[in-house]
Formats: sequence, C-alpha cells, structure tokens
Amino acid sequence: MSKSLLGCGAVLLALLVVAGGLFLWGTGVYNRLVGLDEGVKTAWSQVENTYQRRADLIPNLVKTVEGAADFERETLTEVIEARAKATSVQITPQDLTNPEALARYQQAQDSLSSALSRLMVVVERYPELKANQNFLQLQDELAGTENRIAVERKRFNEVAQEYNTARRRFPATVIAGWLGFDEAAYFEAAEGAEQAPQVEFDFRER
Repeated sequence: MSKSLLGCGAVLLALLVVAGGLFLWGTGVYNRLVGLDEGVKTAWSQVENTYQRRADLIPNLVKTVEGAADFERETLTEVIEARAKATSVQITPQDLTNPEALARYQQAQDSLSSALSRLMVVVERYPELKANQNFLQLQDELAGTENRIAVERKRFNEVAQEYNTARRRFPATVIAGWLGFDEAAYFEAAEGAEQAPQVEFDFRER
C-alpha cells in the first residue's frame, strides 16, 4: 500500500474521529437543553396547579361570605370578576418564552390576589364570619395556597434561570439558536411590590 493511500486513510480516520466527537458533543448539549426545557415546563405546571387550586376555592368562599348579613356586594363582585379574568388567561408551553404573555397572566393573577386581600380586610367587620368554621377553614386553605404560589413561582424562576444560563453559554448557544431553544420568561415582581403591605389572612380572635 502506497504512502499516499496510508496518508489519505489517516486523514479520513482523523476526520471521522473529529466528526464523531462533534456529534457526541452536540448530542450531549442538545439532550441537556431538552432536559432543562422540560424542567421549565414541569415547574410551570406546578405554578398552574397552585393557581387553579386557589381558583377552585373561591366559589365556596364567595358562597360562604354571601351568607353574612349586608356584606359588601361590590367587594364580592370584584373577587368574582377577577377570578373570571384570571381563569380566562391561559399560558401554553410556547408562551413560556414570551415575556408579554407571561406578564398578562401574572397581571390577571395579581389582580385576583388584590381582590382577595380586600375581601379579607372587609371580613374583619363581620364577627359572624370570623366565627364561621367553614369560612375559617377556607381562609386557612387560601392562606396556604398563597404561600404555595409564592414557592412555586420562585421555583419556576430558578429553573428558568438554570435553563437560560445553559442556553446562553458558548458554544451551546449556537445549538440553541439553530434548534429553536428560546429564552424562558420569568415572573417579575409587581412594581412597588417591595413597599406593599402584607395582608394578614388570619383574622381569628387571639
């Protein structure tokens, strides 16, 4: 076998080794991005579950509060309308890379949080509600759900940050750009949230 053929064979072998290495590297990066992307979607499903849990509690809460004599109808109406709006704004997996879509969802949910906070403040004026065991149970469940919402939103942001960091690192960012791994959006704190008073849900007599 001539030296030229041996040289060509060596070059071809080297090219195959390099190509195989690049393929394995690219596959590893792709699989990691897929895993992180699925993590974002899973974290989002937990966020949705907690918001849905809150929405499911509200009809019973409204029904219980309506039983109080002369309860402020305007406050209840605000809660009912805010719930309707919050449940009408839906997020698809594709929307998780759309900051505007996530902001609309967050705004609708925050509006419901504000309406519920106002409702709980008004309840303070109604001793019969503060002694109603059904209301107290719903109040506890809502408070627990609000805490869970905060936990799941924080978790979602952490998972989204891990994914975004991975997709921005070179050379993974090249593969992310080629294969459509877009940047995940984040939950943002509402403007002025750092100064907003925290509404206490527990109005029971101590």
